[in-house]
Amino acid sequence: MVTIKSKKEIELMKQACKVVALTYQELEKHIKPGISTLELDQIAEKTMRNLGAIPAQKGYNPGIKGIPEFPASICVSINDEVIHGIPSKYRILKEGDVVSVDTVALKNGFNGDAARTFVVGKTSKENQRLIDVTKQAFFEGIKYAKPGYRIGDVSHAIGEYVRSQGFSVVREFQGHGIGKEMHEDPGIPNYGKAGRGIRLEPGMTLAVEPMVIQGKPNILELDDGWTIVTEDGSMAAHYENTILITEKEPEILTILEK
Repeated sequence: MVTIKSKKEIELMKQACKVVALTYQELEKHIKPGISTLELDQIAEKTMRNLGAIPAQKGYNPGIKGIPEFPASICVSINDEVIHGIPSKYRILKEGDVVSVDTVALKNGFNGDAARTFVVGKTSKENQRLIDVTKQAFFEGIKYAKPGYRIGDVSHAIGEYVRSQGFSVVREFQGHGIGKEMHEDPGIPNYGKAGRGIRLEPGMTLAVEPMVIQGKPNILELDDGWTIVTEDGSMAAHYENTILITEKEPEILTILEK
């Protein structure tokens, strides 16, 4: 069931989302050659806790048989890893790496969720274009995140934009509603037919998250039960924000106001 948030609930969600934005602000300072993904995880957890939140992903149990609880505070996925990479002291960032980070903060009983893809130092023009297209796909999608449109309109816009740029979207994973639970209805695929799905209404809070691959869309799951990689070894990128459906334009909650 899709939940419509009250004004009070929206204010609480905004606090959780601000924690996420501030966590990325801190992480970006440290994403450099030589740092381990475990160190990034520790920085993120410390930042969230100092801001009165807890890392919602730590200990997250998806409720699927055979999949263990997620052991870290953030997901850190490098190069051909699409999502759900597990931080480790042995994973050291190097020049040119493409690094996707997914962060969820829980504060006052509500979640904020966002993902960003960073470059370590400098990378190729094609890798940078992948990152730029992934981010723009989010903004193409939320052009339709308004009352009267449907989830399928958002999904279709994302998928068609990515396809037009010569890249592929991941089909097995999708965006989602968010609030008291990290994952709520509705699901938000990154492809689909316009005019399908539920109608959007003010008060809905959604995590829209294009996951884009340079090559073919096929993916594999590693033996750790979490990490998703591209089957052909091509690069991947991830961009996500928590948004609020309003009477007019959508409000992006996980970006700091300038």
